[in-house]
Amino acid sequence: MEGVELKEEWQDEDFPSKKAKKKLSAPDMSLTLDRSEGSLLSDELEEITDLDLDDMETPSDNSNEFEWEDDLPKPKTTEILQKTVDSVQEYSATEEREEGRRWRIFRFGDQDHRVDMKAIEPYKKVISHGGYYGDGLNAIIVFAVCFMPESGQPNYRYIMDNLFKYVIGTLELLVAENYMIVYLNGATSRKKMPAVGWLRKCYQQIDRRLRKNLKSLIIVHPSWFIRTLLALTKPFISSKFSQKVKYVYSLKDLAELVPMEYVAIPECIKQVDQEISGKVEMAAAAVPE
Repeated sequence: MEGVELKEEWQDEDFPSKKAKKKLSAPDMSLTLDRSEGSLLSDELEEITDLDLDDMETPSDNSNEFEWEDDLPKPKTTEILQKTVDSVQEYSATEEREEGRRWRIFRFGDQDHRVDMKAIEPYKKVISHGGYYGDGLNAIIVFAVCFMPESGQPNYRYIMDNLFKYVIGTLELLVAENYMIVYLNGATSRKKMPAVGWLRKCYQQIDRRLRKNLKSLIIVHPSWFIRTLLALTKPFISSKFSQKVKYVYSLKDLAELVPMEYVAIPECIKQVDQEISGKVEMAAAAVPE
């Protein structure tokens, strides 16, 4: 057969099962329509068709060819589409309403702030309205530290960021005129104590109106830590604010300063108060007359 060169290449002896490969070298052809030598219409083309193609190896016949892809099974297109459909969650009308109630907008500092209400749901009791005192709408704001999240739990920073916006936004809504803050510090572990930076951030974000209208900050059952903290920050806060801070060591003393009718005292605070009062009575009884 003229113009066609057959070459045989034997595989390595390690692969005895493989057949001999045959390679074809393309003949010199001219793309003219005449039947001259080298033309597509020459008699050599008829001879090429006589080759036995079944004896020629192709990549699909050789299991060791094209081993570039990994051996992991590939999901079918229908499987991918089905997983995509399954991942699209359908909500009922009730679930859609619940999802809408998850987010709440608070406005302070001339900006709107979105709060994830679901994330802070267990900690919303940290701030509450305790009624009014004196004449007019002088609000009593109760801040119970025992309801704060522990610092070691997951997403602590995210919870605290949303809780911060909730506290400031709620304070804006509850306060109409003058107000006081009752800070319930008892029954609080160090893990629940907010960081100094968080407290400073709260104070800085409070509107000037709220700073001016704050008449008193009453700290109930103050710990050594909170007293030390206030002593260290005293040089950095205004003297007017320092004069507003008062320490109260029992709920009985608090009742002499604040009307307690609508002040919600957590049970853990009441237990701590009873323990402290019992120790004080025992100490007083031990003192000789």
